[in-house]
Amino acid sequence: MIRRLLAACAVTLAVGLLQPVNAQEMTLKFGHAASSKHLFQDGVQMFADAVAEKTGGKVKIEVYGDRQLGDDKQLLEGLKLGTIDGALVSAPVLPLVIGASSFDALQLPFLVGSYEQMADLLSSGIGQKLLDSLDEQGLKGLGYIEAGQRHFLARNKQVETIDDFKDLKTRIVPTPLHKAIWEAVGTNPTGLAYGEIYSALETGTIDAVEINLSSILSESLFQAGKHVTLTGHYFWPGVLMMGSKFKDLPEDVQAAMVEAGHEVIAKHYALAASQEADTKTKLEAEGVTITPLADLEAMRKLTQTVVDAWIPKGPLIGEFVKAAHGM
Repeated sequence: MIRRLLAACAVTLAVGLLQPVNAQEMTLKFGHAASSKHLFQDGVQMFADAVAEKTGGKVKIEVYGDRQLGDDKQLLEGLKLGTIDGALVSAPVLPLVIGASSFDALQLPFLVGSYEQMADLLSSGIGQKLLDSLDEQGLKGLGYIEAGQRHFLARNKQVETIDDFKDLKTRIVPTPLHKAIWEAVGTNPTGLAYGEIYSALETGTIDAVEINLSSILSESLFQAGKHVTLTGHYFWPGVLMMGSKFKDLPEDVQAAMVEAGHEVIAKHYALAASQEADTKTKLEAEGVTITPLADLEAMRKLTQTVVDAWIPKGPLIGEFVKAAHGM
C-alpha cells in the first residue's frame, strides 16, 4: 500500500513539474511619482483593471504610487534598464530626460481648452504618433492619463491680475519650455523636484507653484499655500509606457495592453473633468481662496510668442498644433 502511495505521489510530482501551476499568469509592477490619492493612481488602476479584463485575469498589474519605485527620472531609467516593468511618466519630463522634444506639444499654453478636446487629440492619429515616437528610445507608449488642468498656487497673496505674477519665485519643472512660459508671464521660474514642493512652500524657498488642483489636494499643499488662481494654462498628461520587457510578453498580452491603454484615455479624461469641481470644493473647505485670473487674455497674449517659437522645436509639434486648431 505504501509503495503504491509513494508511486502515486511521484507521478503527481512529475506532472506538476511538467505543467507548472498558473504558468500563463503574470504580475507586472507599474509605478508613478504622484500620491496614491492622486488622479494618476486612479488612471493606472483603470488601465490595470482593463488589462485584467482583456486577458481573463491572467495579467495582474500592481500599481505603486507615492514614488515607491522612484520619481519620473528614476522610472524612465528603470524602464530602460529593465528593472521596472511599466510606469506612468509626466509628459514634460520626456523632453528633459530622454530628448523626446515633440512631447512639448502637450504643454503649449492655451492651445487646448477642455478635457474633452485633449482626450480627442490624444486618442487621434497625432496622439498615437507621439506614442510611437518613443520606439526609438526603446520604450513602448501605451496611452495617456491626465493629472489635471494647471492653475497657480501662491503662498502669501492672491494673484488676481497679470501684474501680480511679477517676480514671484515660482516652482516649475526645469524644462526650457516651462522656463520660457513663466518668464513671459513675469515670474521668477525656479526648477525644483516634485517631492520638494511642500517644504519649499512651507519655508518660503518658493513663493508659488504652477500646479493642478488634484496635486494641491493629494499632496496637502493647501497647508503651505492658501491662494489659488484659476488660469487653466495647460494640461498635464502622463504617458503610460513599458520598456524592453514589453517585447518579451506574449503577442495576445501585448495586444491587450495596447487596446487597454487606448481605451482608458477618454475614460480617465472624463473622470478628471468630473472631479475638478469636487476638488475645488474640498480645497475651499480647507480654507483655500480660489479666484479666476481677472485678465486671462493678457496671459494668453504674453505666452503666444512662446507657442510660435516652439513649433519648429520638435518634429510633431506643428502637427499637434494644427490638429488642435482643427478641433
